[in-house]
Amino acid sequence: MMFAVPAWAEGRGLFSMESAEGDRRWEAVGRLEIAGKAFCTGALIEPDLVLTAAHCLFDPETGARVPVEDIQFLAGWRNGRAAAYRRVRQAVEDPDYDFAGPADADRVRKDVALIELQHPIRNTVITPFATDIRPGSGDEIGVVSYAHNRSEAPSLQELCEVLGLQQEVLVMSCEVDFGSSGSPVFTFDKGQPRIVSVVSAKADLEGRPVSLGTSLEVPVARIKHVLAQGGVRNSLAAGVRKETGAKFVKP
Repeated sequence: MMFAVPAWAEGRGLFSMESAEGDRRWEAVGRLEIAGKAFCTGALIEPDLVLTAAHCLFDPETGARVPVEDIQFLAGWRNGRAAAYRRVRQAVEDPDYDFAGPADADRVRKDVALIELQHPIRNTVITPFATDIRPGSGDEIGVVSYAHNRSEAPSLQELCEVLGLQQEVLVMSCEVDFGSSGSPVFTFDKGQPRIVSVVSAKADLEGRPVSLGTSLEVPVARIKHVLAQGGVRNSLAAGVRKETGAKFVKP
């Protein structure tokens, strides 16, 4: 059985974007350097807002929040260089996210964070991605990620699909492993990539390894509300549930 642990994308159909030409559409995806000892993947959704997974903001050994001064966003990081480097003003996870809570659907559903940069990224190369509503079962998706064995250039994993929902959690066929928590999940309607989820964890669905993420509409709105209140968190309503049978196990 596989466990629902922080996910780091690695799987089939990978296309490494090591050249400038291959990476040009994806400069708004970047590495999040965490305290000089770990990294996640994040993506710009506004000139000063990076979308990622909430668990990236916590030290996995102590459970403490990583200070914002120890986080840096490297937009379009490729082979030792970034298209833009930015420090962080503030980082906010879903108000009801509990890093120490059970590794279950409720935790994954809230595993979303927004990072506000100290200075917006505004240039002709780096264009923030739009977000979109949750995809449906059978919809094709792709994941753009860094990983422990491809940390110097992003890779695009295509030919994944949404298998279904479990308690409002997207269950996806994209295989994942350690290396790319917070990786954006894209749909490609009319050739335009739009972010519809972030990679949070891996799990087991009837003996099949799957990846897990949440829809973005509710958590992103909740987090933006917190940002507008200057970082003061207020508990808001949770979603409804619909089962598919994916098993979540605490690591």
